Amino acid sequence: FTKCCQETGLLMVVKCRQENTALQDCLVGHYTDPSFYEECKAEYLKQREEYRATGIKKKRQKFTSNV
Repeated sequence: FTKCCQETGLLMVVKCRQENTALQDCLVGHYTDPSFYEECKAEYLKQREEYRATGIKKKRQKFTSNV
């Protein structure tokens, strides 16, 4: 999806519909998976516990694109 948008520019809304649909289907699959939800919840609670104990925010992880 990212590659399509970068190559297309402003017309990405029209030309990248198929890639956008595939991306959304993939995300919905992950968001409705109970084990993935529990994994994210556990990670969040761990980070929250560390912050409450130390008062120091953990830096967010930056994701690189797959381009």
